[in-house]
Amino acid sequence: MGPSGVGKGTVMQMLRERHPEFVFPRSMTTRPPRPGEQEGVMYFFVSDEDFDVAIAQEQLLEWAVVHQYQRYGVLRSEVEGPLEQGKVVVREVDVAGWRTIMESSLRDRVVSVFIMPPSPEALKERILKRSPVGEAELAARLLDVALETEAGRSCDYHVVSHENRQDEVYREVEAAIVAEMRKNGLQTGGG
Repeated sequence: MGPSGVGKGTVMQMLRERHPEFVFPRSMTTRPPRPGEQEGVMYFFVSDEDFDVAIAQEQLLEWAVVHQYQRYGVLRSEVEGPLEQGKVVVREVDVAGWRTIMESSLRDRVVSVFIMPPSPEALKERILKRSPVGEAELAARLLDVALETEAGRSCDYHVVSHENRQDEVYREVEAAIVAEMRKNGLQTGGG
């Protein structure tokens, strides 16, 4: 987990490419697709009404309102099934989602990695480079950074994400996952 724009998506993509044995649950979201995103690949894009149904039917392991605008969550079936099969599930979450998972029956199986920016200014630049955002959304994201950073102190591992050094960030995150797998007697097939 980490603030929006810190590079979580890049690290997750590298993990997907290098560790096909890991399970990467898809998110359900009420936000519209960004350019290049396809339904059912990384996200299920749904209406507010469909998201409400998923909540009411307790289909979501965790969900949250992100940046005061859109909702994101993960279906229980995307996480619990693979875990029962002994697989490693890697999930990108925001702070609210992490707290929900830590209150669930899965809390003893969670290893958390917090990816943080080198500075708030660097994060603002990354957010603006990544995709156009309005003033209100940018302000909301920057307000969230302080709260996310405070919550991130409770994570098991901490990694600083410097721009143009995503390979280093990836290696640190991968090392944390592999260390935890070894502690639990699991093997990794990637590299």
